[in-house]
Amino acid sequence: MSWECPHQNSDVLTCNRRAQPCEPLSKGCVLYGKAQLIGADQKDAMKTTDKTDTSNTIRPEQTVADIVLRHPDLRARLEQLGIDYCCGGKKPLADAVTDAGLDLKTILAELEQTLLQRQAATPATDWTAVPLTVLADHILDTHHVFTKKQLARIDVLLAKVQNAHRDRHGAMLDSLRHIFAPLQEELEAHLMKEEQILFPAIKGIDGFLAGRNARPVVHCGSVAHPIHQMEQEHDGAGTILVNLRKITHNYRMPDDACATFKALYEALAALEVDLHEHIHLENNILFPASIRQEELMNANPI
Repeated sequence: MSWECPHQNSDVLTCNRRAQPCEPLSKGCVLYGKAQLIGADQKDAMKTTDKTDTSNTIRPEQTVADIVLRHPDLRARLEQLGIDYCCGGKKPLADAVTDAGLDLKTILAELEQTLLQRQAATPATDWTAVPLTVLADHILDTHHVFTKKQLARIDVLLAKVQNAHRDRHGAMLDSLRHIFAPLQEELEAHLMKEEQILFPAIKGIDGFLAGRNARPVVHCGSVAHPIHQMEQEHDGAGTILVNLRKITHNYRMPDDACATFKALYEALAALEVDLHEHIHLENNILFPASIRQEELMNANPI
């Protein structure tokens, strides 16, 4: 191709970065915001392309994950409402709202109002528009690092609170430890599997399609296999997070809570918020895009 797009696979007219048909078939790169479209009259016209959905209309049949992908600014409000957009992101909004015990009409109006209020603010990063290697590195450098540090911090804080408040809150704190301990163990093992097995495969496939490295060998046969396992483990972690909230009554401080008790509950809540964002980026963006990339790679053996 005369303009030498660095991302388009000329054999199948597919964008290697996005693992889907080039959009548009053009002179220029849609990923960078501008493309020269090839019009019917053969006249090149510069056009700014924007994937952002500017409509503030949110429909009940949309999945929660799709809503968050289109409107990342809504993540914080959905967190506050108790609507799961990561593990439960495949549910239609109407079902998720019902599960949270909320009124659909009220929530629709509130979410649309939130979008209107934030239109002038700096937009959140559109992680659907970056190469998968960039997204994977962001998850590793941001969420994996935070999770490891936070788990270790919570472990220490919980031990101190158990020692100081055993007389009045021993039963609750023992239950908290009983739930947190397996969460810590499972998450640490989970992160290691992603770092040593899954993410190298994802980055290898992305790098191959972008021409950065040789064709990778996916030792599990297909990247879909470890992805399926990671998604199951995400579901398990999500269930544990719900149970932590139940035991702590939504992290409500007891009357005699000391500064360390407060720090413990704040740390648990922060871990939950970060895990929701972490799982959302993987389940709803990174994983399905990598499966599509692997299908593209296998369809065009070199």
